[in-house]
Amino acid sequence: MPKARTFGRTHLALCLALAAGVAAIGVSAVADATASRPGDPRPVVIRDTSGVAVGRLSILREGFGTVRVSVSVKGLTPGFHGFHIHTTGLCDPKAVDPATGQVSPFFTAGGHFDLAGTVHAGHSGDLPPLLVGKDGTGAASVVTDRFGLRELTDADGSAVIVHALPDNLANIPARYAPDGPDEATRRTGDAGGRTACGVIR
Repeated sequence: MPKARTFGRTHLALCLALAAGVAAIGVSAVADATASRPGDPRPVVIRDTSGVAVGRLSILREGFGTVRVSVSVKGLTPGFHGFHIHTTGLCDPKAVDPATGQVSPFFTAGGHFDLAGTVHAGHSGDLPPLLVGKDGTGAASVVTDRFGLRELTDADGSAVIVHALPDNLANIPARYAPDGPDEATRRTGDAGGRTACGVIR
């Protein structure tokens, strides 16, 4: 009987140790699945025209052919804001638009990132509008197959832009505009000026 009791305790201890090991492996697997991998872009700091950090963006591989774009912001105007990936990783708040000679913050980020030569909201870099609450904060996460990490992190990189106004996704019904959206709407969704920018490398 004493040997049976010893065996029982030993068996119980072994089972608990194995269970703990399995649990640890499970936690580790979950952590590995959500952690960044080699080659993923570094987290992006989003800054306003004064250089103040107002947000953070991450782009991680989600699965085969998809990536997850996650963003959190603070200190922004409540309401919807246009939110896009732009072609060039250069965020100059004092940039000048050569066509007008006027200062156009973050003009250096170029137009909307687009691999297929489409119009808004079919650009590869067109993302759902970002909703900011009354306290100036907002967050969003979206999975997309419109671009891959390599395409964003080429020689000149890319940028994420938060715009001043809501993005209408170029959706102007014919009853409001018989000839359809104009050129500016089809390029930008009338999202207004660029209020914040972050370089994706």
